[in-house]
Amino acid sequence: MLSTFLWSISAVADIKVVDDLGRTITLTQPATRVISLSPHVTELLYAAGAGNQVVAGVSFSDYPSQAKKLPLIGSYDKFDMETILSLKPDLLIAWHSGNPKPQLNELMRLGLNVYVTEPREFEDVARDIRQIGKMLGTQKTADQAANNYMHELQAIRQQYAGRRPVRVFYQVWNNPLFTVNDQHLISKVIHLCGGVNVFGDIKTLSPQVSIESVIAQNPDVIFYGSHETRDDWSVGWRKWKNIKAIANNHLFGIHADLIVRHTPRVLQGAKQMCEYLDAVRADSLNDN
Repeated sequence: MLSTFLWSISAVADIKVVDDLGRTITLTQPATRVISLSPHVTELLYAAGAGNQVVAGVSFSDYPSQAKKLPLIGSYDKFDMETILSLKPDLLIAWHSGNPKPQLNELMRLGLNVYVTEPREFEDVARDIRQIGKMLGTQKTADQAANNYMHELQAIRQQYAGRRPVRVFYQVWNNPLFTVNDQHLISKVIHLCGGVNVFGDIKTLSPQVSIESVIAQNPDVIFYGSHETRDDWSVGWRKWKNIKAIANNHLFGIHADLIVRHTPRVLQGAKQMCEYLDAVRADSLNDN
């Protein structure tokens, strides 16, 4: 009878969460030694108030500033398995489409707790923050962060609902030239602001395109993922005066980290894009 009672207490105490792939992760207690396998996951961990429980991350885990001090177990697309095992993690948080599947499968085969994220929508950011808070025992902080994020998202949606559509080309990379389709987070930001992705209907998530195809689409505005090493990307566009965006000086950079990571900071990038698109709309009215 006593053993049955103790088992029932343990069962109630178990923490069960369902990850973004529909897998149930069961923990007997909140995780205290967590490894992040993606830069966006690192941000989510700190947002959920669990920064002190993170024992390692991957390269480019650079936000917030405390994350820069984390030991690294490799990059998001190649882990050092021996280092991971030596850290004795009780939880790893992974990125399905970014992490190498053979290594993820091996971590699972070894019996480690692996929560897999695969965020596609704005709401998934809040969901993952709440799930992390539940797994790491920081649910109050996590819920508050998720609520703040959702409140800010709704405010942006309301502010920019019904805006006149603006045709947008977004440059992910310059040589070769890559963009995104409508399934990508960047395109969802474009739509949030009332923009239309001129390559949104391409089936590939991040397709390669040509300058000729951009000229044919003739976007009203061109955005590129700005970074310390990428600000020269704008120079190459200046000669294409036959593109409406270039002719009207509607070429803008937004720091890539603010628009490609599924974290609360994506709303900072969204606000920048929305303001730029409003400026484009205002210029169009002035021209008329």
